[in-house]
Amino acid sequence: MFDNNVFLENSCKNVVETGQITGFELKTNITYYRGIPLSMVNDIKVEVDGEKVSREKIVCSVDGVDWFTLDEMETATTYKWEYGEPLVIRALKEGGLSKGNHEVALEVVVRTAYIPVPLAGRRVRTVEVA
Repeated sequence: MFDNNVFLENSCKNVVETGQITGFELKTNITYYRGIPLSMVNDIKVEVDGEKVSREKIVCSVDGVDWFTLDEMETATTYKWEYGEPLVIRALKEGGLSKGNHEVALEVVVRTAYIPVPLAGRRVRTVEVA
C-alpha cells in the first residue's frame, strides 16, 4: 500500500568513513501515514543483485548521529521516525557496492498502534554506483 514511500530515488550510495568504504546506505520514508517510535519497526530487509544482506549487517538512524542495529531498535522507544523524514539504512559491507549498476531491493515492515497486522512496503531499484 505504501510501496511508493520505500527506497527514495537517488539515495543509494557508498559510505566512506576515515577514508575507507565501510558499506552502503539508502533512505526510505515510513510505510504509514504518521510517525512511530523506532521500536515499532518490525523488520528491514536489503537485497543486492539477488543476495540478501544479513540482519546483523543492517543499522539505521533517524538523525544521522545515533545508529541502531535492528535488534537494538526493538527497545529504541525514545527515537521517533516522523512521517516525511527519511530513515537512513546502512548495510555494513567492506568495500561497499562495486562500480556499475546494481539491482537493490528494500523491504520495510512496521507495526502500528491501531492496525493488528504489520504494514509492509517493498521497492526494487536499479542504482548506478560511480
